[in-house]
Amino acid sequence: MHKTGMNRRNGFSLIELLIVVAIILVLAALAIPNLMRARIAADESSAAGSVRQIATAEVAYHATYSLIGYAPNLASLGGVVPCTPSAATACILDDKLSAGLKSGYQFSASGLATAGSLTNTEYVGGAAPDTFNQSGVRDFCIISDGVLRINPGAPGTPPAGTVAACLAYQPAP
Repeated sequence: MHKTGMNRRNGFSLIELLIVVAIILVLAALAIPNLMRARIAADESSAAGSVRQIATAEVAYHATYSLIGYAPNLASLGGVVPCTPSAATACILDDKLSAGLKSGYQFSASGLATAGSLTNTEYVGGAAPDTFNQSGVRDFCIISDGVLRINPGAPGTPPAGTVAACLAYQPAP
């Protein structure tokens, strides 16, 4: 009987375990940036969709509360469930979006009275990453013309709050 296999223990040697750990670390280093980019893309897509929802809600608000015009702020477009529609809480947007934070983005909306009007004749809705370079790298906005606009973001930048600021953004392709 041959005894060469008798001294070998079951299991892995330290070198074998270190090689496996090194391989796992290399794979993780390759995969994590791709996962972060995918998350940013998903958050940005959600933000763009939410800004479009804000625009649709503004039009519905204007049609319902024509004496006010467009909603004075984002909170006026939503309301906590169960929601009773009024000019202060129109119940058009979901409560998470109307609270101003969703999917890693912060949102704003405001109605603006122009040319001495007593009603809000314009609106601007915007979104900016809550944590730049983690939840997103682009800002989004929309005004009464209904065109979604995009701007490269910057850390700490709030959502566009004026028509002029939004018009400085590039129209979305």
